[in-house]
Amino acid sequence: MPAFADSGTTARAAACVDLSALHLPARAVARLAVPVLVALLAASGGARAADHIVIPLPKGSSVITTKVGYTCDKVKNVAATYINAPPTALATIAFDDEFVVMANVLAGSGAKYAGDRFIWWTKGNSASLYDLTKGENAPPVATCTQD
Repeated sequence: MPAFADSGTTARAAACVDLSALHLPARAVARLAVPVLVALLAASGGARAADHIVIPLPKGSSVITTKVGYTCDKVKNVAATYINAPPTALATIAFDDEFVVMANVLAGSGAKYAGDRFIWWTKGNSASLYDLTKGENAPPVATCTQD
Protein backbone atom coordinates (compact mmCIF):
# COMPACT_ATOMS: atom_id res chain seq x y z
CA MET A 1 0.00 0.00 0.00
CA PRO A 2 1.21 3.53 -0.59
CA ALA A 3 2.63 5.27 2.44
CA PHE A 4 3.51 8.78 3.40
CA ALA A 5 6.58 9.24 5.52
CA ASP A 6 7.44 12.17 7.73
CA SER A 7 10.53 12.69 9.83
CA GLY A 8 9.12 10.40 12.54
CA THR A 9 8.33 7.50 10.24
CA THR A 10 10.73 4.89 8.94
CA ALA A 11 9.79 3.05 5.78
CA ARG A 12 11.75 0.84 3.39
CA ALA A 13 11.13 1.90 -0.19
CA ALA A 14 12.21 0.70 -3.59
CA ALA A 15 12.32 4.30 -4.81
CA CYS A 16 12.13 7.66 -3.08
CA VAL A 17 11.25 10.80 -4.98
CA ASP A 18 11.98 14.10 -3.22
CA LEU A 19 9.70 16.65 -4.88
CA SER A 20 10.20 19.18 -2.08
CA ALA A 21 13.32 20.51 -3.83
CA LEU A 22 11.09 21.88 -6.61
CA HIS A 23 9.53 24.41 -4.19
CA LEU A 24 6.01 23.80 -5.49
CA PRO A 25 2.69 24.12 -3.63
CA ALA A 26 1.57 20.86 -1.98
CA ARG A 27 -1.29 20.32 -4.48
CA ALA A 28 1.14 20.65 -7.39
CA VAL A 29 3.50 18.17 -5.74
CA ALA A 30 0.60 15.72 -5.34
CA ARG A 31 -0.31 16.09 -9.02
CA LEU A 32 3.31 15.49 -10.05
CA ALA A 33 3.99 12.70 -7.59
CA VAL A 34 1.51 10.15 -8.95
CA PRO A 35 2.83 10.04 -12.57
CA VAL A 36 6.44 10.13 -11.37
CA LEU A 37 5.85 7.26 -8.97
CA VAL A 38 3.99 5.21 -11.56
CA ALA A 39 6.87 5.71 -14.01
CA LEU A 40 9.43 4.68 -11.40
CA LEU A 41 7.48 1.58 -10.47
CA ALA A 42 7.05 0.62 -14.13
CA ALA A 43 10.76 1.18 -14.77
CA SER A 44 11.66 -1.30 -12.03
CA GLY A 45 10.17 -3.99 -14.32
CA GLY A 46 11.77 -7.31 -13.47
CA ALA A 47 13.45 -5.89 -10.40
CA ARG A 48 12.03 -6.48 -6.95
CA ALA A 49 8.49 -5.07 -6.78
CA ALA A 50 8.05 -2.00 -4.60
CA ASP A 51 5.91 -2.53 -1.53
CA HIS A 52 6.01 1.10 -0.37
CA ILE A 53 5.91 4.55 -1.87
CA VAL A 54 7.47 7.37 0.12
CA ILE A 55 6.41 10.96 -0.43
CA PRO A 56 8.11 13.64 1.67
CA LEU A 57 5.70 15.99 3.43
CA PRO A 58 6.12 19.57 4.58
CA LYS A 59 7.27 19.95 8.19
CA GLY A 60 4.43 19.78 10.66
CA SER A 61 2.18 17.67 8.41
CA SER A 62 0.48 14.69 9.93
CA VAL A 63 -1.00 11.76 8.04
CA ILE A 64 -4.42 10.24 8.55
CA THR A 65 -5.07 6.98 6.70
CA THR A 66 -8.60 5.59 6.53
CA LYS A 67 -9.58 2.28 4.93
CA VAL A 68 -13.18 1.99 3.73
CA GLY A 69 -15.03 -0.84 2.01
CA TYR A 70 -17.84 -0.24 -0.48
CA THR A 71 -20.51 -2.54 -1.90
CA CYS A 72 -21.15 -1.72 -5.56
CA ASP A 73 -23.74 -2.56 -8.18
CA LYS A 74 -21.63 -3.27 -11.29
CA VAL A 75 -18.10 -4.08 -10.08
CA LYS A 76 -16.76 -6.27 -7.31
CA ASN A 77 -16.60 -4.49 -4.00
CA VAL A 78 -14.26 -1.51 -3.84
CA ALA A 79 -11.57 -1.28 -1.16
CA ALA A 80 -10.57 2.36 -0.75
CA THR A 81 -7.73 3.82 1.28
CA TYR A 82 -7.79 7.56 1.88
CA ILE A 83 -4.45 9.16 2.72
CA ASN A 84 -4.84 12.70 4.01
CA ALA A 85 -1.98 15.00 4.91
CA PRO A 86 -3.55 18.44 4.48
CA PRO A 87 -3.44 20.09 2.07
CA THR A 88 -2.53 16.88 0.18
CA ALA A 89 -5.16 14.15 -0.22
CA LEU A 90 -4.70 10.87 -2.07
CA ALA A 91 -6.75 7.70 -2.40
CA THR A 92 -6.15 4.20 -3.65
CA ILE A 93 -8.98 2.03 -4.86
CA ALA A 94 -8.95 -1.67 -5.64
CA PHE A 95 -11.74 -3.45 -7.50
CA ASP A 96 -11.97 -6.36 -9.93
CA ASP A 97 -8.40 -6.60 -11.28
CA GLU A 98 -7.67 -2.87 -10.94
CA PHE A 99 -5.53 -0.96 -8.43
CA VAL A 100 -5.52 2.81 -8.93
CA VAL A 101 -3.61 5.57 -7.13
CA MET A 102 -5.60 8.80 -7.25
CA ALA A 103 -5.12 12.46 -6.33
CA ASN A 104 -7.85 14.68 -4.94
CA VAL A 105 -9.17 17.14 -7.53
CA LEU A 106 -11.59 20.06 -7.46
CA ALA A 107 -15.23 19.08 -6.85
CA GLY A 108 -18.42 21.08 -6.41
CA SER A 109 -19.41 18.79 -3.55
CA GLY A 110 -18.04 15.67 -1.90
CA ALA A 111 -14.52 14.42 -2.48
CA LYS A 112 -13.38 13.69 -6.03
CA TYR A 113 -10.25 11.72 -6.92
CA ALA A 114 -8.69 11.14 -10.35
CA GLY A 115 -6.19 8.51 -11.42
CA ASP A 116 -5.45 6.68 -14.66
CA ARG A 117 -8.72 6.65 -16.59
CA PHE A 118 -10.93 6.69 -13.48
CA ILE A 119 -12.77 9.23 -11.36
CA TRP A 120 -13.85 8.17 -7.84
CA TRP A 121 -16.38 10.62 -6.41
CA THR A 122 -17.63 10.24 -2.85
CA LYS A 123 -20.51 12.10 -1.22
CA GLY A 124 -21.42 11.06 2.32
CA ASN A 125 -21.72 7.24 2.40
CA SER A 126 -22.11 6.95 -1.38
CA ALA A 127 -19.52 6.81 -4.13
CA SER A 128 -19.53 6.70 -7.91
CA LEU A 129 -16.84 5.27 -10.19
CA TYR A 130 -16.47 6.80 -13.64
CA ASP A 131 -14.39 5.53 -16.56
CA LEU A 132 -13.27 8.53 -18.63
CA THR A 133 -12.87 6.36 -21.73
CA LYS A 134 -16.68 6.00 -21.78
CA GLY A 135 -17.10 9.72 -22.48
CA GLU A 136 -17.26 12.90 -20.45
CA ASN A 137 -21.02 12.71 -19.85
CA ALA A 138 -21.28 8.93 -19.45
CA PRO A 139 -23.03 7.57 -16.37
CA PRO A 140 -20.92 5.96 -13.64
CA VAL A 141 -19.64 2.44 -14.32
CA ALA A 142 -20.50 1.64 -10.69
CA THR A 143 -22.52 3.15 -7.88
CA CYS A 144 -21.38 2.15 -4.39
CA THR A 145 -22.45 2.38 -0.76
CA GLN A 146 -20.03 2.42 2.16
CA ASP A 147 -20.10 -0.83 4.19
